[in-house]
Amino acid sequence: MVRNIPVNLQGYKLMVTESPALKMRENDNGVEEVVTDRSGVQHFVVSLFAKKRPQEGQFAEKGEEIKVTLTADPGDGFEEGTYVQLIDATVSPWQTERNGRYASGLAYRAAGVTPLV
Repeated sequence: MVRNIPVNLQGYKLMVTESPALKMRENDNGVEEVVTDRSGVQHFVVSLFAKKRPQEGQFAEKGEEIKVTLTADPGDGFEEGTYVQLIDATVSPWQTERNGRYASGLAYRAAGVTPLV
């Protein structure tokens, strides 16, 4: 499966809906733990509302909430409602099967996030 496909979100407005926080997952023992990469660097996750910027003469399309994994600490200043831009954004398709049921989607990742000024 192709992974880490560069994605251009320049034509979209991205607004923070949930401030960046440490990315957590449940381990095999049912205990929540911080997600890290192979080097031990902690990952963060931010929820964004992505809405395409309308072109002149076109209707505004509906937006969608996306969760983006950040591979670096974004720092402070990304409260709900802040418009941002992603640094080196990529997307990877995923698929999983549990108890005979399949699920799939897209996983967004970025090296960081910066506020729009």
